[in-house]
Amino acid sequence: MAFSDLLQFLFAGLTSGAIYALIALGFCVVNNTMGIVNFVQVDFVSLGGMLMFSALFAFGLPIPLGVLAAVAGVAIVAMLVERLGLRPARSDHHLVLIFLTVGLSIILRGAMKLIWGKNRMAVPPLTPDEPVRLLGATVLPQALWILVLTVAAILLLTWFFYRTPLGLAMRAVADNPTAAAVVGIRAGRVRLVSFALAGALGGLAGVLVTPITTLSYDVGVLLGLKGFAAAILGGFGSFPGAILGGLGLGVLESLSAGYISSAYKDVCAFVVLLMVLFIRPQGLLGK
Repeated sequence: MAFSDLLQFLFAGLTSGAIYALIALGFCVVNNTMGIVNFVQVDFVSLGGMLMFSALFAFGLPIPLGVLAAVAGVAIVAMLVERLGLRPARSDHHLVLIFLTVGLSIILRGAMKLIWGKNRMAVPPLTPDEPVRLLGATVLPQALWILVLTVAAILLLTWFFYRTPLGLAMRAVADNPTAAAVVGIRAGRVRLVSFALAGALGGLAGVLVTPITTLSYDVGVLLGLKGFAAAILGGFGSFPGAILGGLGLGVLESLSAGYISSAYKDVCAFVVLLMVLFIRPQGLLGK
């Protein structure tokens, strides 16, 4: 029983950790190209769930098309945030741009509240909710979908950054913006694509997590903050660090809830985060 309980806690931790990893990757994509913390990322998570709800119940789309529509819709909104909200700014100072993302986050959250209201909603799982037995643990199919689609998103992101000209251009801007500009790489285009990727990752996290939580206009705030903490834990700007930080934070929360108390799971996770940063301020895999 003790071993099966441990497996149960590990699967639960990996499920929530995968969501944190997706959100952390979105933070890292924008940070690597613009050098800022994009706090609108937390609302991309909420927006993904909201668009999924509308795609299923307002437009009657099947679930696979609803997922694609929701992720694409959040990516488009993210590009509008960069093009209309950040690019017109007369200052390139990072602190100014960060405060702009805070303001845009509040505006987007207010717009979602006006469009979808403040009532809690529910989204069905991607497949029927029949529990699956794995190595003595009981796992919901939605949890398996979260793990599978998170791995697929990571592989697709890796292929994009290492095998496509646009991905290589984004890596060049992240590594040396001045040299990238000298050789003719358009920084505006790179920033636009980085926001689209961040929006798609946040939207995917929202689509995957809302069937196992309640859906509202502000559901992404706490999830987004934990994704931000995961990015810091792994090393802000490091993609492998974001994945490691997200999974580690999720497993730590689950084990704390299982073996100590669910009331202290957030406390334990953030205490460990602080201890890691005291010893290694750049994070686990940060440079």
